[in-house]
Amino acid sequence: MILSDRDIRRRLESGDLAIEPLDDPELQIQPASVDLRLGREFLEFRRTNIASIHPDDEREVEEYVDETIVDEGEDFVLHPGDFVLGTTKERVEIPPDLIAHVEGRSSLGRLAVVVHATAGLCDPGYRGQITLELSNLGTAPVALTPGMRVSQLTFTRLTSEAERPYGAERGSKYQDQSGPQASRIGGDEEFGGDQTADQGTDEGGGDQAGDPGSGERGGGDPTGEGGTNAPGRGGDPP
Repeated sequence: MILSDRDIRRRLESGDLAIEPLDDPELQIQPASVDLRLGREFLEFRRTNIASIHPDDEREVEEYVDETIVDEGEDFVLHPGDFVLGTTKERVEIPPDLIAHVEGRSSLGRLAVVVHATAGLCDPGYRGQITLELSNLGTAPVALTPGMRVSQLTFTRLTSEAERPYGAERGSKYQDQSGPQASRIGGDEEFGGDQTADQGTDEGGGDQAGDPGSGERGGGDPTGEGGTNAPGRGGDPP
């Protein structure tokens, strides 16, 4: 059963579902979803000539990304063909009887901007900000402004509470994440990680954490390797 706006408000008021900060509930709470806003932090993938990235090598994964924080009043320009990790401004807490679905807003979809590749779920018990897998499938650069409504969450009630919700007890990799997080797939059992580590989906098993990089957004790529930059813009993420 998908929660309606009435159900969402009731669960928020009771405190078992949390979305913070929810600065404008009248605007953000839709008939059956909640709009979430774009944060200031981004992980940009470097242009590289390496043969491949080994998912089980944390060093390779971290060296492949640079962190950028966009200054107040500035934009992050997502160029055609680019893929970056962003984050929601809001932090969520999902109770054990709900699962949240991360969706893109149709207004951005009509500009060819996709907000998640595969990480479309927040598992029961997940706490933290939500990492967004942003890509531009179009032919023109799109300016993304931190604070804009970029994605939405819908909530489905489970037939019963999850017996083992996402969290520390199951070694979940992304619990309480803040900002965009790079892939931690190397912690999965098949790569020799903790046998109790979470095998879930996105923010109850999504992928994200990275290496702070240079944050200058003026005139070109902050890595010097052709990233997603707005000419003449300044920036870097928290």
